[in-house]
Amino acid sequence: MKKSTQLIQPNGFEAENHWYPKALNATIHPLVSFFLNLKKERIVKRYCHLHPKVKADYLEKILAYKPRHFIWAGADLMHVTNEDGKRQMVVIENNSCPSGQKSMPLLDENQEQGGYRLLMERTIKPLVKSKKRNVSGALAVIYDKNPMEAIGYAHAMADVFDTGVHCVTYDQHDKDPDVNFKDGVLYVRDSQGEWHPIRATFRYLTQRPWNRLPVQQSKTHIFNSTAACLAGGRNKMMASKAYDLYNTELREMGLEILTPETIWDVSKAEIPLWVQKMGGQAVVKNPYSNAGQGVYTIVNQAELDAFMEQEFHYERFIVQSLIGNYNWSSISNKGKFYHVGTIPNDKGNTYVADIRVMVSATATGIRPLAVYARRAKKPLVDDIVDGADSWDVLGTNLSIKNEDGSWGSDTNRLMLMDRRDFNRLGIGLDDLIEAYIQTVLSMIAIDKMAIQLFNSKNKFRMRLFKSLDDDKALLNEIMI
Repeated sequence: MKKSTQLIQPNGFEAENHWYPKALNATIHPLVSFFLNLKKERIVKRYCHLHPKVKADYLEKILAYKPRHFIWAGADLMHVTNEDGKRQMVVIENNSCPSGQKSMPLLDENQEQGGYRLLMERTIKPLVKSKKRNVSGALAVIYDKNPMEAIGYAHAMADVFDTGVHCVTYDQHDKDPDVNFKDGVLYVRDSQGEWHPIRATFRYLTQRPWNRLPVQQSKTHIFNSTAACLAGGRNKMMASKAYDLYNTELREMGLEILTPETIWDVSKAEIPLWVQKMGGQAVVKNPYSNAGQGVYTIVNQAELDAFMEQEFHYERFIVQSLIGNYNWSSISNKGKFYHVGTIPNDKGNTYVADIRVMVSATATGIRPLAVYARRAKKPLVDDIVDGADSWDVLGTNLSIKNEDGSWGSDTNRLMLMDRRDFNRLGIGLDDLIEAYIQTVLSMIAIDKMAIQLFNSKNKFRMRLFKSLDDDKALLNEIMI
C-alpha cells in the first residue's frame, strides 16, 4: 500500500494540522484586517491620491485583470529606502504555489479554514465550473513539499466541492509515482493501486514542475498551469524579462514593477565582472530554484571565490544589485537602496525582513489572500566583518533542506500579521497597499508572458521560449 496517496473526504479539516503552532491562536492585527477587507475602489482612491500620475480607471482595470495561467500567486517584497529617505516596496520574486496559509492568523474567527477555504471558494471552484469539462473524473491535489498546506487545501477542496479529493505526493525523484498522464489526461493511483482520471487538480509542485507536468495544456485542468512557472512563477530569468516588458506599458501610466537592478543570461564566467560593476556587492541566483536555495549573497571577495568554486546544473544565472546596509549595498542605475528593516529590539538590533503578499483571481479581480513576514537570522550591521556569512544577515527564507532531501522550517524567524509581530515590522496601511499593488503588477506581467508562449492554436511556442531562455539543461527538462 502506498502511503503517499490518500482520499480526503469532506468534514475532516482539523485546524491544528494546517497552521504553525504560533499562528494557530494568533489574533490578526486590526490594521491588517482592515487592509484585507478594503474594497477595490477605496484602494484605488488612496493609491492614486499618493501617486497623482496614476489614472484611477487604469489602475481599476489592472486590479480587475483576469489571468489565464497565473491565478494565484505570492510575491516576496523588501521594504527599502535610499539616502533621501524615499521608501519603496521592491519585488524580489513572485511565486507560483506560494506558501502562506499556515502562517496567517484567521481573518474571520468564525471561519476556521481561513484562507484555505477562501482560495477554493472564490478562485478554484468558479474556475472549475467555468471551464469546459474535457474529461469525467475526480478532483485532486498533488504536491512535492509543504504537506501542512497541501493537505489543508485538499480538505478545503473536499468541503467546498462536497466530494472526495485525491491527495497525492509527486516527487521529482520518484521512480514509480502515483501520477501519470495518458492522452492528455492526468491520472492518480490510489492506495489500492487503482488509477483514477482527474478532471481538475490543484497542484503544489515547487521543484522543477515542468519535468513532471506538461507545459502544453492538458485535458485535465491544472491550477496553476506549468506555463505560469516557466514564464516567471518558478523561473526568475523569465520573470525579470516579463517585468521589463510590462514596465514599458506601465511607465506611460505612472506605474512600475520595482525590482533590484537585474542582469540576466549571465554565464558563470561573467559573474565576477558584473559583481565588480555593482561595487563588489551583488546577489547571484540560479533562476530555477526556490525556497531560498540557489541564492548567493556576495559582499566580499571570499564569498565570490566560494561561489565560483562550485559546480552547477544550469548554465545561466541572473545577477541582481544587493540591498543591504547603506554602507554595503550595491551601486545600481537607480542609486543605492538599503533595508528599512524591523523596528530595533531592546538590544538595539534591526533585522532584514521581507513581506509575502498572496493574491488570487476572483470574480471581482485580483484580491489579497494572506500576508506574512520573515526576518533574517542575524541583525543588520553597519559593516560585515571578514569571514562572516552575509546570508545570515540578508537571507529571510524559512525553508531548510535536510540531508535526506526533506524540508523543514525555521519558524523562530516567522513574523505574523498579529498584534505582537506586526508592530515590529515598522510598516503601515499604505505600505501594505503598495505591496499589494506590486504583487498584482508582477503577477500580471508573468501571466502576460505565459500567454505569449502559446500560439493562436494554443500550442506552446518552444522556439520563442528558447530565444528568451536558452539554457540547455532547462530545455531538456521541459515536458511537452
